Amino acid sequence: MYEISFGSDNHSGIHPLVLKAIEAVNIGYCPAYGDDPLTIKVIKQVEDLFGGDCEAFPVMTGTGANVLSLQAMLRSYNAVICAQTAHINVDECGAVQKNTQARLVVIDSPDGKLRPELIEPRLLGNRDQHHSQMNVISISQSTEYGTLYSLDEIRVLAEFAHSRGIYLHMDGARLANAAAALGTDFRAMCKETGVDICSLGGTKNGLLFGEIIVSYRRELTEDLRFYRKQCNQLFSKMRFISAQFEAYLANELWRSNAARANRMAQYMADRLRHINGVCISQEPQVNAVFVILPEHCIAPLQEKYHFYTWDEARNEVRLMCSFNTTEEQIEQLCRDIVRLIEQNK
Repeated sequence: MYEISFGSDNHSGIHPLVLKAIEAVNIGYCPAYGDDPLTIKVIKQVEDLFGGDCEAFPVMTGTGANVLSLQAMLRSYNAVICAQTAHINVDECGAVQKNTQARLVVIDSPDGKLRPELIEPRLLGNRDQHHSQMNVISISQSTEYGTLYSLDEIRVLAEFAHSRGIYLHMDGARLANAAAALGTDFRAMCKETGVDICSLGGTKNGLLFGEIIVSYRRELTEDLRFYRKQCNQLFSKMRFISAQFEAYLANELWRSNAARANRMAQYMADRLRHINGVCISQEPQVNAVFVILPEHCIAPLQEKYHFYTWDEARNEVRLMCSFNTTEEQIEQLCRDIVRLIEQNK
């Protein structure tokens, strides 16, 4: 256990209101596998929140949400285009490839974002029988590099994909952070931009566990409930996921949690940029701060704080803020960085 962690936003605990909601449904007996009244209610709430004319599927993990979403759009001879930094490429242990038999086609992008001009060359010869057929563009909102797609950028990607007969998937593990940062809502960011299937994350924003897949393509996901069972993502005591999301949606707890995490990241960046020898490598747009530190500082800091090295060659690290990150924790980190730099002079 670390007293302070900037390693990931899923290192934080459970928001008190979410924990209270879990405790509130921990009484009596209830049908399992999503047949309980609370799950049915929450599914309707999520579908309405995303603009209606869609289907919501609660699952347990972000990886599970991505695999199931993509499986609905893929056959074994297909391929998914994604950024090199995408979670499905870097941090899911080949789960998409194993479960779908499709391949990933990765594109280098300095800011973790995909654009039509980066994708177009990969579509040349797409109908050649010797090649894996590109069928999905997958983006993360926000990206793994802490950057954001504007609504217009998403819309352009959706129009580009659909004009070429392929789908647009959005990994929404940090969708709340993106919506809070852009001052928008899920309907505007997903339905109105033309996203086909996306996910709403909770684990990184104050939930114990749980994500929800949202599909605007019913014809693609009519069998998703069977895949969900096969992929071990059908939680038996579903009311404990639904109770969390009921609290998460009430009074936009998702937005206030995400906004605080985003605000703490901005506060951290503002403090770090005034330390000589420290360089902000990517201006924070959500709750991630990417910073280049003097090499001698990294190991001692990691003894006290949990965080990851992003690019070892550049001494670039990633510092994540959560809904419960405090200004004092950030000040403590900055004091330790200054002390280590001074000691090395």
